[in-house]
Amino acid sequence: MGGADKGLVEYRGRPLIEWLLESLHPQVDEIFISANRNLESYARYGHRVLPDTLPNFPGPLAGVLAAMEVVTADWLLVVPCDTPHLPPDLAHRLLHAALASGAPLAVAADPARVHYTTMLLQTRLADSLRDYLDSGQRAVKHWQAQFPLVRLEFPAGLFDNLNTAADLGMGHGPSKKG
Repeated sequence: MGGADKGLVEYRGRPLIEWLLESLHPQVDEIFISANRNLESYARYGHRVLPDTLPNFPGPLAGVLAAMEVVTADWLLVVPCDTPHLPPDLAHRLLHAALASGAPLAVAADPARVHYTTMLLQTRLADSLRDYLDSGQRAVKHWQAQFPLVRLEFPAGLFDNLNTAADLGMGHGPSKKG
């Protein structure tokens, strides 16, 4: 996105963050926004903004850890800012799948791939995540592989990442990178 802060980039007339907030409000009790720049812009949305607690911006798991360190709930729903078409029952379905399987972690998938950064996880995994990041590792799916997890399949298109200006203009068929 040419260095732009993805969450604040407009898609169909409003910033991506607004699409997520609209989807998540009815699904969760509390929303945290993970951000390392434009903190004041995100704070205007009325939710706590959490910058990474680790130095050197080590990737999406650092944002997950920052949330795990402050959330008081047993479960944390994580979604990336560039997926504006989340299902309205995402949290419920992931929680139901995790509880039914006994897994501490549930990830979203579609017929084409697993969306590792769209996950519901038990907050008790925070120490493991901190140790993983402290060891210099960064890959989301490799950290998740340490635990029993359930993959829950959703219809295609709900987790398409908007990664380029062309993706924003099309409104569908985004690039496969995520």
